[in-house]
Amino acid sequence: MQKYLILLLVLVIYSCNNDDTITPAPVPAVVSEFRSNLSELNLFTGNLSELNITPNAFPYKLNTPLFSDYATKQRLIALPKDTKLSYNGDGLPIFPDGSLIAKTFYYNVDERDLSLGRQIIETRILIKTDGEWVTGDYKWNEDQTDAVLDLDGSTLPVSWVDASGNTNSTDYVIPSNADCFTCHSTYDNLTPIGPKLRNLNFDLDGSNQLQQLITNQNIDGLASNSEVSSTANWLDESASLESRARAYMDINCAYCHKPGGFCENESTLRLTYETSLEDSQIIERNGSISFRITTDIPGLGMPFIGTTLTHTEGVDLIQAYLDTL
Repeated sequence: MQKYLILLLVLVIYSCNNDDTITPAPVPAVVSEFRSNLSELNLFTGNLSELNITPNAFPYKLNTPLFSDYATKQRLIALPKDTKLSYNGDGLPIFPDGSLIAKTFYYNVDERDLSLGRQIIETRILIKTDGEWVTGDYKWNEDQTDAVLDLDGSTLPVSWVDASGNTNSTDYVIPSNADCFTCHSTYDNLTPIGPKLRNLNFDLDGSNQLQQLITNQNIDGLASNSEVSSTANWLDESASLESRARAYMDINCAYCHKPGGFCENESTLRLTYETSLEDSQIIERNGSISFRITTDIPGLGMPFIGTTLTHTEGVDLIQAYLDTL
């Protein structure tokens, strides 16, 4: 009996000093450099096609997003450990070296039933190195198990059923690196387009997205989202028609139609959200804008690159605004 009591005592002592807690494996750090495969960048955890963002990055959305042939997009930012964004006004914050911005494009098989899955097309990457941004694009394989770095661009047929039950199809164009530079160029320097603070300053899932970045200590030099203006949501009919149309043109057109943009010398239009109507030349170019957003003549239709389909809803918004001028 004494032998069994001693054994029991040993087991009790062992259990007190050795719990069943399993220490999870550390999450791999994001790799802010271009590798052959997307999986090597550690942007996602688990099955890559599930697009589960690593805890070492954070997602973000835009109040008015860029139109890309009705593709759905997932956006994320990964900052190097112990670094933050720096407040620099209502536009782009200052990103530390080693920052990575990723945008993944996909089509749900049927927008009415997301359980039917999706087709992931590409993941576009921006990485800041030595003070300059570099771009690269990863094309997803047919099995949706990984994506391969492809700087040459390609065309891929896609089809999907929209929320109204209509079947749609297009030859989706994955841009080349040269195409990326065309849109992301400002005075011949590559720059991000979307994550301006004014585009992030809106309520998302019950809380303000920009304030959440402040609370999570992802940005320095900004105490409250109230210090930043907010771009209108182009779908929000409670906002003025002008603010909605200008927000749409800001994200879809202004990357070229701005000082230092690709079309600076080809057009007098200046379409950034902060540009006054008087200085934008929208009134003077009213007829030209209307024609170029509706025509499908190569070289004349706008946007110049980046889409193969006319965004009917966006065109209707802009035309309604032009009709008021």
